[in-house]
Amino acid sequence: MKWTLDKVKPLCPQICEQVCLQIALGEFKPGEKMFSVRETAINAGVNPNTVQKAFEQLENDGILYSVRGSGWFVCEDIIYAKETLENLIREKTEAYFTELNALGMSNNAIKNYVKEWENE
Repeated sequence: MKWTLDKVKPLCPQICEQVCLQIALGEFKPGEKMFSVRETAINAGVNPNTVQKAFEQLENDGILYSVRGSGWFVCEDIIYAKETLENLIREKTEAYFTELNALGMSNNAIKNYVKEWENE
């Protein structure tokens, strides 16, 4: 997975979000072992303590669980991960419409533009 982290924003929530997206998109399946904290930190270019904190948050949220001496695993119920994906899509869509409205486009013009793009 290619990590896209914004170094200006807090890293831990971004890691949580991207792990949720990986799970929701099926890159990691329920019950599957995650990369280790160290591997994830190297791949993401962050401190292992940041990844550890993110994984612990995901455990509190019911996304991951840890097995002492074995690592981190995806929980069987991935509803929260799917909800995170849906919320991200909603946020990006709202931001897109808001930005285009600020450029002077009406909602109808935006919808027509999207339909044209869809038909390409």
